[in-house]
Amino acid sequence: MGSRSYSNLLDLASGDNPNFSREKKRLPRVATVAGILTELDDDNSVGSDARSSISQERMIIVANQLPIRAHLSSDGSGRWNFSWDGDSLLLQLKDGLGDDVEVIYVGSLKEEIDTSQQDDVAQTLLETFKCVPAFIPPALFSKFYHGFCKQHLWPLFHYMLPLSPDLGGRFDRSLWQAYVSVNKIFADKVMEVINPDDDFVWVHDYHLMVLPTFLRKRFNRVKLGFFLHSPFPSSEIYRTLPIRDELLRALLNSDLIGFHTFDYARHFLSCCSRMLGLSYQSKRGYIGLEYYGRTVSIKILPVGIHIGQLQSVLNLPETEDKVAQLRDQFRGQTVMLGVDDMDIFKGISLKLLAMEQLLLQHPDKRGEVVLVQIANPARGRGRDVREVQSETHATVRRINEAFGRPGYAPVVLIDSPLQFYERIAYYVIAESCLVTAVRDGMNLIPYEYIICRQGNEKLDETLGLDPSAAKKSMLVVSEFIGCSPSLSGAIRVNPWNIDAVAEAMDSALIVPESEKQLRHEKHYRYVSTHDVAYWACSFLQDLERACRDHVRRRCWGIGFGLGFRVIALDPNFRKLSVEHIVSAYKRTKNRAILLDYDGTMISSGSISTTPNIEAVAILNSLCRDPKNIVFLVSGKDRQTLTEWFSSCERLGLAAEHGYFLRPSQDSDWETCVSVTEFDWKQIAEPVMKLYTETTDGSAIETKESALVWNYQYADPDFGSCQAKELLDHLESVLANEPVSVKSGQHIVEVKPQGVNKGLVAEHILATMMQKGMLPDFFLCIGDDRSDEDMFEVVMSARGGPSLSPVAEVFACTVGQKPSKAKYYLEDTTEILRMLQGFANASEQAQAQAGRNTPQASELGIMGRE
Repeated sequence: MGSRSYSNLLDLASGDNPNFSREKKRLPRVATVAGILTELDDDNSVGSDARSSISQERMIIVANQLPIRAHLSSDGSGRWNFSWDGDSLLLQLKDGLGDDVEVIYVGSLKEEIDTSQQDDVAQTLLETFKCVPAFIPPALFSKFYHGFCKQHLWPLFHYMLPLSPDLGGRFDRSLWQAYVSVNKIFADKVMEVINPDDDFVWVHDYHLMVLPTFLRKRFNRVKLGFFLHSPFPSSEIYRTLPIRDELLRALLNSDLIGFHTFDYARHFLSCCSRMLGLSYQSKRGYIGLEYYGRTVSIKILPVGIHIGQLQSVLNLPETEDKVAQLRDQFRGQTVMLGVDDMDIFKGISLKLLAMEQLLLQHPDKRGEVVLVQIANPARGRGRDVREVQSETHATVRRINEAFGRPGYAPVVLIDSPLQFYERIAYYVIAESCLVTAVRDGMNLIPYEYIICRQGNEKLDETLGLDPSAAKKSMLVVSEFIGCSPSLSGAIRVNPWNIDAVAEAMDSALIVPESEKQLRHEKHYRYVSTHDVAYWACSFLQDLERACRDHVRRRCWGIGFGLGFRVIALDPNFRKLSVEHIVSAYKRTKNRAILLDYDGTMISSGSISTTPNIEAVAILNSLCRDPKNIVFLVSGKDRQTLTEWFSSCERLGLAAEHGYFLRPSQDSDWETCVSVTEFDWKQIAEPVMKLYTETTDGSAIETKESALVWNYQYADPDFGSCQAKELLDHLESVLANEPVSVKSGQHIVEVKPQGVNKGLVAEHILATMMQKGMLPDFFLCIGDDRSDEDMFEVVMSARGGPSLSPVAEVFACTVGQKPSKAKYYLEDTTEILRMLQGFANASEQAQAQAGRNTPQASELGIMGRE
């Protein structure tokens, strides 16, 4: 079946396809190959491997709301009229994608559309605006948006814990199910229009955090980016969320995840480390998380504003008239401006208290300074919003009664809706702008203020300013908002510190004019060059880079529900067929078998690390076959291995990653590397002890040939930080010693140079070649980074003198992950099943040989007689 290409759906909408009648208004759920429209269920049977006939670059932008304004026709016909919403970020970002990128929007409408009209509305939006609406039943939408998004995610992401039913409410499983259901509806709409091989998908904000899983499940190679416009809380806050793992794993099904600030990205990475055990790396300026063979890139770039839109509004005659009106209204007064939504996180009441403090401490400011507070309608609803409104009105009333007089009100509260040009006019006349939110994802108000203060010639004339004079502005911003790091000339404040905010307001008023000009120039240069187009262009470039290797990787999905993820590996990497390797085992005569222990012969999660009876029996059976040379290669010390495998007389053992070697029980231990001095331990051990004392949960493992600092049970972030410091420290103090210092999974190890598991493979190959027994079967199995040296030796030996020309080589890792091995088995169970297959084959061969032996003996007896 061909890929689910949306090009046919668009053809249908535009009427270009002669096979369809324009009378058919209902949009199919899935569009497939040209001329065929089908309804498909949500199975996984169709992948995205087939190439589409259309190969034009397109971007599908998915968000909770479409950038569309809708209103009923005034003629009473009940028809809907639609227009673009020029204020929508989704529409503005098109400027950065280029004219050659076609943009399609998927989202919901603010207005509720009657079921009977939905097909016609969908057709109109698709034909006219290339928008695909997702119609959510009102009851479901209420649970999704006002329930889960606004009661659970939004407060938590803004650092508000549900400590009581009044604070966000307890976790409600039914609201979570509604959230997942709505994300599934959005995913279905994307599937209607996507060409998965060519299209890019860009998902926006916390409303659709599980959407990447649904898309990745259907199309393993989908080119998918996600941008979070809200803050991402610290791991201590986020970990309280009952569905914390599900959301993290869903986001990791994206190729690129974007954040406004490094703090938000750092918190996300910390959550991935602490809750999923994932570590990140920074390479050439890019941060990436390795997730089942896929590299999930992290993007840090604050969004900008659409400067062209602001400038066009500044040029409107209505704006000029409003500026003139405000000039007259506040003549002789200095205006400070606040523009905020009426919600609990915008800190309006804190700003008002700071204004009150300013007037108390500086009586000379009374009658001269006015705070204009524009309070936009709250996006959420509930008791907390009503409390904020009540507190705001009461505080404004108290301040005005205490400090106001005829013709002067210290605080002007505007809580009725304003036209955009009216808000712009307030920006133009304000000497300073105050943003005191206690937590906000980005907040673009300061950016808008900077551009508006740049003004134009007409507005300069209206205000009586010299057009050639340098512009000026002052910003007082909370350190808890996303735009704060990018505004280095602003006065940053802790909004909870009322005295400090009042002092900052005073400073903004008395700063010398020349400094105001310098600060404005610095901000204007940044804001004008980092607009929304720059942001969108940069995100698309990074998304293209993150998806560059998709076609070269072999992908398949594992896991159920929201635990689904995609494995992406080298095309030559495949699962080892037990039947195939057992068949190869049966027909070969000189076999070499190398087995790792921890994580291979025994599960890495086992509490007991001693070998079980089944594993020992299998090893003994393999060792009894004279055609086999079997070695167990481990990082453990030789005393432990000797004790554990005392019943395996013919088993070869390699201890401490190959430093010690013993071909069989009746042989002596020998060393693969000639090291006689271990004086370096006297240098390394005190350093490790220092870090052990300061890192709770860490320990030192002392071996004959090595020292290992283990921080598996330490705090993940602190342990990782300490490990890096220890690595640098040890490399410095041991620079002149013949040792190597390496970091591994929760360890830092110091060992003699050249010691690794590859030595064991080289030893076996050399020994067998000396005996004239070139291996025609070589199996090497391991599960972690230390085993990669074995794989490298075995794979490079192919075609060389140490292996038979017809040798069958099997380098196999445990689990589906990037490796130098060419094969994998899922877990210890599959490995033991394979080894049991070998043992059975050996026993059958020996039994067959035993049946033939008496006949030969009888012939010998008859000959002697």
